Amino acid sequence: MDSYVPRNVFVVDGSRTPFLKARGKPGPFRASDLAVSAARPLLTRQSFAATELDEVIVGCIAPGPDEANIARIIALRLGCGDKVPAWTVQRNCASGLQAIDSAALDIASGRADLVLAGGTESMSHHPILLNQAMVAWLADWNRAKSLGAKSRQLAALRPQHLQLVIALLRGLTDPLAGLTMGQTAEKLAWRFQIDRAAMDSFAVRSHQRVAEAIDAGLLAEIEPIYTNSGELFETDDGLRRDSTVEKLATLKPAFDRPVGQVTAGNSAQITDGAAMLLLASEEAVEKHNLPILGRVVDSQWSALDPTQMGLGPVHAMGSLLQRQQMDGEAIDYWEINEAFAAQVLACQAAWQDHDYMQQEVGLEQPLSAIPEERLNVDGGAISIGHPVGASGARLVLHLLKTLEQRGATRGMASLCIGGGQGGAMLLEVAK
Repeated sequence: MDSYVPRNVFVVDGSRTPFLKARGKPGPFRASDLAVSAARPLLTRQSFAATELDEVIVGCIAPGPDEANIARIIALRLGCGDKVPAWTVQRNCASGLQAIDSAALDIASGRADLVLAGGTESMSHHPILLNQAMVAWLADWNRAKSLGAKSRQLAALRPQHLQLVIALLRGLTDPLAGLTMGQTAEKLAWRFQIDRAAMDSFAVRSHQRVAEAIDAGLLAEIEPIYTNSGELFETDDGLRRDSTVEKLATLKPAFDRPVGQVTAGNSAQITDGAAMLLLASEEAVEKHNLPILGRVVDSQWSALDPTQMGLGPVHAMGSLLQRQQMDGEAIDYWEINEAFAAQVLACQAAWQDHDYMQQEVGLEQPLSAIPEERLNVDGGAISIGHPVGASGARLVLHLLKTLEQRGATRGMASLCIGGGQGGAMLLEVAK
């Protein structure tokens, strides 16, 4: 029997919506709306019909109640037809990266030639829930038939029954560790002695870099989107051009009051957005005369203590480089999702810590420092936002654009993942 040789997997094209900051009430777009808005122009400019796709794969953490298997809804709305299968993946913050990885594996194995993959999330639409006591009270109310029974049930109603559950906050809390994602960032800041000034400086730099990228026209992957009433959104709206370390220093701790250092200003923004990419085999590229944006070389998923989840990129990237027999110096540009400034700074510290890399990651030596000028060069989630299902896809798309724009060859995209995991993807662009 011939040995298995995986096929090359190419990224042909991609686009994303503007990332829109959640502002206390449901935004104008559901998660499926955002994905359709990102993918429709992407498919329109291709030389093949949407019905020729082999499958659609979309990452999403919390689709709405009318969006069960949201990938299938997106595929049908895009005109892919009844015969194109679609499925949804969920790996917390790396769901968009998981969708791309799943698509790449299907293409590499020969099971598919053209796949639309990416991620979407409308965090402003994450629901507000009744607590369990209220759910039980309503069940008893429904069983009460007589006037007397209903009167007794009303008399049993207490203020605590009316306490609502914010699904977003509950979802950002690790159920086993009992910590919010922000509290895990606080633990990393303490472990690696990262102070507030360093976090706030990192956050300001993120805003500055996004502003520079917008002014230089480096975010061309963004497609404008319209509401049903005609309101236009063209750019990410979480950017604060006037952000300074002095202003951020006035913010109070968000997760560990009153002594914590992680604030809303040095954390990722809660955001709505989508990013979609088209992946193809070499045969599909030749058949449809498609351009090549880049190639998916390899990917890696790793796991660690959930209380240290922010260090997931160190584990995933380190293991991936080891398998590829590369050092960090072989990577031209890096994207590490900015869940928290403390988390990215902790990753950089752990990356160069001999004991951590040997005892926790399993590498004999620490890796070369990631140069600041090659990491998140156009900003990140602190300034752009972090729609959790979409961020992994955004990182891959923008990293490929970065390599293309700067004439570079090799890039690494990575995210930490709630629950104690890390994901990484190695990408190449032919010069």
